[in-house]
Amino acid sequence: MKWKGNRQSSNLEDRRGMSSKGKLAAGGGIVAVIVVLLQLFGGDTGQTLAPILEQVTQSQSASQPREQRELTAQEKEMGAFASTLLAYTEDTWSQIFQENNLGNYEEPGMVLFTDAVSTGCGNATAASGPFYCPADHKLYMDMVFFDELKTRFGAEGGDFAIAYVMAHEIGHHIQTLLGTSNKVRQLQQQSNKTEGNKLSVAQELQADFYAGVWAHYNQKYLEEGDIQEALSAANAVGDDAIQRKIQGNVTPDSFTHGTSEQRMFWFMKGFKTGDIKQGDTFSALLN
Repeated sequence: MKWKGNRQSSNLEDRRGMSSKGKLAAGGGIVAVIVVLLQLFGGDTGQTLAPILEQVTQSQSASQPREQRELTAQEKEMGAFASTLLAYTEDTWSQIFQENNLGNYEEPGMVLFTDAVSTGCGNATAASGPFYCPADHKLYMDMVFFDELKTRFGAEGGDFAIAYVMAHEIGHHIQTLLGTSNKVRQLQQQSNKTEGNKLSVAQELQADFYAGVWAHYNQKYLEEGDIQEALSAANAVGDDAIQRKIQGNVTPDSFTHGTSEQRMFWFMKGFKTGDIKQGDTFSALLN
């Protein structure tokens, strides 16, 4: 993706130089398995995740001192890339909100971190993968996740896989601003687990659709192979793909994010149409 020399966002906070000694259960153990099965690319991930992870991390984070270090040249470049992508989302969604009479777009923040992070939704570790916290309107990303996405889940490498993930999380910010996330939570409180999971799938697929809409508006920055990288990432994190890899079988009633096919379909629908009005995944899945 073309990005060098373009505007960077002022809403990025880089905490990667402040890491704790040790990994705080990141990347392995039962917490990572729970997160991978239920929360990978989560919507209001932080809000759901906090009660699970806080019990594991609070005592450890309190006892482990923080280290501060100089970022490597590669890390600095990755930070500049992430900041430019965030600026792209700001410009795009400001335009979309104006075009659709949705008022002024409220820009989210983004925090880059290593190992563990404190958020408005509670403490979390790198095991959570990238997530959006509706309480503080911020995205949280440990960039090491993208190595895991490639090595553990078989996604293609490339910078547009990162762009897809970030755009997906921005999609959850859009849902928060438009009131969709709140409506989903209310309906889930009135639903059984299976129905609640279906609502979660519809919400996640809509975030994929919004990621596609963002890509549609940013085609001037795309390079050959970028869309394939996004589709490879979407395919790798489908519920069915993850369940086959981790537990050896597929249980559709437990899906929370959608199948690989669904995630790719809705991303591409957003990319092809560029029209946020075409993203009613709830009617498509629940009726």
